[in-house]
Formats: sequence, structure tokens, C-alpha cells
Amino acid sequence: MRFTLRQLEYFIAAGQTGSITLASERIRISQPAISTAIAHLERELSVQLFVRHHAQGLSLTPIGREVLREAKALVEQAEGLYALASDAGGQVRGPLSLGCMVTLAPMLVPELAHAFTTAFPATQIRYVEGDQEQLLAGLRRSETEVALTYDLHVPDDIHFTPFVDLPPHVLVAEGHPLADHAAVAMADLVDEPMILLDLPLSREYFLALFMAEGLQPRIVARSAHQEVVRTMVANGHGYTLFNVRPRSDLALDGKRLRRVRLAGTHRPMRIGLARLKQLNRSRLVEAFETHCRAFISDAYIPGMVAPAIERWVPR
Repeated sequence: MRFTLRQLEYFIAAGQTGSITLASERIRISQPAISTAIAHLERELSVQLFVRHHAQGLSLTPIGREVLREAKALVEQAEGLYALASDAGGQVRGPLSLGCMVTLAPMLVPELAHAFTTAFPATQIRYVEGDQEQLLAGLRRSETEVALTYDLHVPDDIHFTPFVDLPPHVLVAEGHPLADHAAVAMADLVDEPMILLDLPLSREYFLALFMAEGLQPRIVARSAHQEVVRTMVANGHGYTLFNVRPRSDLALDGKRLRRVRLAGTHRPMRIGLARLKQLNRSRLVEAFETHCRAFISDAYIPGMVAPAIERWVPR
């Protein structure tokens, strides 16, 4: 066999995304490396795997679709060998496919992944980011083994291991009239302009906080990108509701933000690890879950101000 599993993984990423650019972003490999891998496979197999569309990405040829199906099966079998060897030898080794909620990934993944692969040098973590719906779909399609996410509408076929609760809070610009309040009630917000984090299930969660009190927010802007929302808030466009608490109180443009406690009792978002119930946990997954328990708690969260710490910090 004159091609590698790594080349097959690059081909699979391109086939699933329909784009060299998107495949590069998904698996964090350079575009030339993916293009080279695909060209090598086409030469070795003497087939055309893709039709290249100028400025419109790629589409699989009929034979390309068949090769994609077989390539996925081959990579899954290879990963199964790692899991089998790991379980039999009492070792933690092999690749772990991790999904992570897009709003959590910048804070959680870098420290978690580095610490895990340092503790278990024979492991590798490949991760993808997505919203809740994308992460659940990835688990069901076996594109990922586990996902770090919230307990937002977790369906019956998904097992969710909780780690820490993040209550909602109000985020405003440093000079906002509410910035120096000890707490703000939902009723105080309804006449203020709101910038909504517009992600599937996340937006429903935030809107439900208002609905629970018979209120309706005045939404003036939406974005699916957390940092866009933070920067708009820092520039005085309005307030937002968040659960994550980054350690930095600066937006990307350097303007300062202030967190204000949301008065009353509200359902928190719970960070945890999701996996498909019907799949048995490998030794690798068990080790990663134990690792997450040690790194994500009320007292410490990578990249964030943990709830217990914030409760003790005076304003």
C-alpha cells in the first residue's frame, strides 16, 4: 500500500466538507498538504476522486464517493486497533476525535489537549468546533468520539457527564449605566438594546430566560460569533447575556467589558462531556473523561474565571 492513513484522513476531510479550505480549517492542516495528499491518492488509485469547481469547491465523483466510504471504514478500523491494543495492554494510546462547543473551544481545548497528550505521550487529539446541533450530529456519524459541550436539549441516545454549572450573567461596556450595579434583574434589561449570541439552542436558552418571566428582549443585533458579540457590546451597541467567563475582560479591539450578576434564580448552562450511549467507552475515552474531571470544576476551568473564584472576588 503506497498511501498512508494520514493521507486518507485528509481526503475524508475534503470529501465531507466539499472544500480544501474548509477541510484545512477543520483538521488544522495546511491547504497544500491536503491538495498534495489528494493528488497522491488519485495517482496511486488511478482514479479521479473530485471534480474541481472554480471558486466553488469540490464535488466527489461517483468513484470518489465509493472511495470515501471505504476510506472512512479503513480509518475507523485502524483506530479500532489502537483502542484494542490500548485496552489489552493497559495503556492509554491512539488518536481521540474530540468535538467542542465553538464558544468553549478557545478557552478549554488548548490547555486540556496539551495537558492530556503530555500525560499520555502515545495519544493524539484531533478536534473540531461546532454548535450544539453540529456536535450531536458528529457523535452520531462517528466523526467524533466525545464532545465538550453544554447540557442543551441532550437527546436520549447521548450520555452526558456534567462537570460544572455556569449561571448566566449580563455583559456590558465599561461605561454602560449598568456596569457598576451589583446585580441586574431581567426586568431592568427589556428596554435596553440586546446583542444576541445567535447559535442553535444557545439562542433559545437565552430567550427562555426572558420568557420564564413573561418578558421579551429588545434585540438590535445578532451574531453567531462570540467575539463579535463581545466587541459590539464593548463598543456600546448594547448588552448581552453570556455564561462563559473568559479570564480577559477585554474585547478583541482592546475595549474593556464588565460582567454584572443576573439577579434571581436562572437555569445555568452545564459544561460536560457527551458521547453516544450505544458505544462502549474505550480506555482512551475513560482516561480523557477523568482528565476533564480534574481540569473542569467549580474551582477551576481552563481559560475562564471559575464560578467559585468569582464568588470570592470583591467588586
